[in-house]
Amino acid sequence: MTNFFIILQEIEKPVSTPAERYMLMYMLVVLIILCTLIILFFVVFQKRKNKLILDKIAQQQAFEEELSKTQLEIQEQTLKNIGQELHDNVGQLLSVANMNLSILSMQISEDIKESFVETKDAVKESLSELRALSKSLNSDVIVNKGLQQSIENEVRRLNKLKLLKTTLDIKGNPESYNDSKNSIILFRIIQEFISNTVKYSKATLLEIVLNYKESALEIVILDNGKGFNINEAEKGAGLLNMKNRADLINADYFLSSKIGEGVKLKLNYDYN
Repeated sequence: MTNFFIILQEIEKPVSTPAERYMLMYMLVVLIILCTLIILFFVVFQKRKNKLILDKIAQQQAFEEELSKTQLEIQEQTLKNIGQELHDNVGQLLSVANMNLSILSMQISEDIKESFVETKDAVKESLSELRALSKSLNSDVIVNKGLQQSIENEVRRLNKLKLLKTTLDIKGNPESYNDSKNSIILFRIIQEFISNTVKYSKATLLEIVLNYKESALEIVILDNGKGFNINEAEKGAGLLNMKNRADLINADYFLSSKIGEGVKLKLNYDYN
């Protein structure tokens, strides 16, 4: 800093000889070079600092994405195991019970036959519902059947249980959708919404719309339940699961609700 003031003092002095003029020009050039170097140093330093910050953010995002993938894989494997256990073990027990009841129905007296048949039908209905549930939990079955058919099965199951009226509206050309890899994630988001509706909304109607566009699939789900305040709602596991799954496949996610006006979820998934 002292040198800088000395240079300024030299500049302010009257120039009388060529040697002094050359010296002054030399000092000015040196000063300009020093200032340029200092500026370049700070620019390079700032760029390097920004790059390190961006790299750290990218690493954190990659870590969180990998963590989400791992969590989803664990969840899918757990659901798959539960579905297989339900189908193989509990389903087998209900099948045996249904066969035994069929045999016994031919040996009982007429006065209790009607009640016995009702019990047999209830066991048969439970077996059918159990098989449908096990299929909706098994990711391999969902991938093989495809997204739309899996949703159709879920709609039939809900209507069969008479928990609420459920409709499915198909728009566009289903054949344009050619992504089976992420269908399971989209289906799990829909399942989560349905689960929340059944448990919390007190809705009587659930509507699902699949709109097949040229390179994207738009999914809209809404219910006519009691709704909630989005800004005040506690971010529970269900809401977080839906958002995290949508983020994982880069699907546009928009959840809206107002008290007394139900809940609406809109997903836009670009699969090209």
